[in-house]
Amino acid sequence: MTPEDAVLSAADAALDAGDIVTDPDILRSYSADRSLGTEFGEPFAAVFPRNAQQVSAVITAAYEHRVPVVPRGAGSGLTGGSNAIDGSLVVCLERMRSVHEVDVANGYVETEPGIFNTELREHVKDFGLWYAPDPASKDFCSIGGNVNTNAGGLCCVKYGVTRDAVLGLEVVLADGRITRIGRRTVKGVAGYDLAGLIVGSEGTLGIVTMARLRLRPLPPQATTTVALFDSVADAGRAVAAIMSEATPSLLEMLDRTTMRAVEEWRPSGLPVDAGALLIAQSDLPGDAAVAEAEAILRACESAGAVEAYRSEDAEQAEMLLGARRMAIQALEAKGDWLLDDVAVPRTALAPVVAEIEAIAERHGVLIGTFGHAGDGNLHPTIVTPRGDADAAARGLAAFDDILDVALRHGGTVTGEHGVGLLKRRALAEELDEPARDMHVRIKEALDPRGILNPGKSLPRW
Repeated sequence: MTPEDAVLSAADAALDAGDIVTDPDILRSYSADRSLGTEFGEPFAAVFPRNAQQVSAVITAAYEHRVPVVPRGAGSGLTGGSNAIDGSLVVCLERMRSVHEVDVANGYVETEPGIFNTELREHVKDFGLWYAPDPASKDFCSIGGNVNTNAGGLCCVKYGVTRDAVLGLEVVLADGRITRIGRRTVKGVAGYDLAGLIVGSEGTLGIVTMARLRLRPLPPQATTTVALFDSVADAGRAVAAIMSEATPSLLEMLDRTTMRAVEEWRPSGLPVDAGALLIAQSDLPGDAAVAEAEAILRACESAGAVEAYRSEDAEQAEMLLGARRMAIQALEAKGDWLLDDVAVPRTALAPVVAEIEAIAERHGVLIGTFGHAGDGNLHPTIVTPRGDADAAARGLAAFDDILDVALRHGGTVTGEHGVGLLKRRALAEELDEPARDMHVRIKEALDPRGILNPGKSLPRW
């Protein structure tokens, strides 16, 4: 019996009928995430466990027979983090979708990883509670994927990223053992922060089968501030000024290229002649929100906004935020696309965006830049004509140049999308030698046979 046959036999004994797929045509759709240009291989099977015990049974067999395992959520990633390799077993958690508990008094929810972000937010809303992290892909990304990439979102400028919301995790380790790490309490410093270590590890250290997530009271209706600028440089200066005197619940930026792409794709009256658009929100109660919005207005005006106003129109605010969330789809509609994800100090926003514009001109590619301006997280998206191999190569060169710019300005090569396959080289440049060594030693300690998501996330020499 081959190692693959042995693992399939164990899976067949543990899983429900219909939860094992070996048809190559079906497997193709579970072999890669949404990223373009990342390599992927051919798995020999995909399994769809429905509980932690089934995951454990499969992983125990894979560990015993040294079969590589690629964990997968909704497949919405953008760096190749869930791409299969040849001869691997894809462990897809999309059928683990139950919410086990909403603890209103203690402010947390325990949920399985397959549920979509929006579905979880709607579920806890019925209890008068709110889950803060909200990636732009919230309607089709899973909580498990959010945990594995430490996803952020529009609200993270005030409420933090996924790691800030994780109280505890249930994890299946590389050898199949099930552990619960973290806590239920608001505070807790017993031992190493193992839950924090798993968050953002992209399935290379364990498979998350339950997440205990911090909830907050539902915020009041937000007050929205909108500002238009002649240039992204002016908008960048406004961001630095805003964050020096306010804590908006959201602060997003779109450049002219992105606004025009969104308007072409789904017309909604965006100001496409402006150089940049800032959207800010305050979710403070009552008059405090108005006061914060006025402070944001003053900061924008002092930075040279050509137009700035406070909007009480919830429909207009939703339209503007909808335009921000549609940025990727709108740019995707223009051709092949490669989305970058860098974060820089807020004071570096203006020069970094100026350098990105120069990169676009130098390589002859279209780059639309948008992102979470309040925490310096930019998403320059490179668009090239479909099927144009030469343009695609120039796009990849532009992608790498953007990473270099972020590092040179004291930033990081990924703010929220993860390393996956795309950024292993860049990660090695961001980390010094002792830090790279620590990454390797942690991986070897928790996955000594190297079966969990091989080739992903670790720095590449």
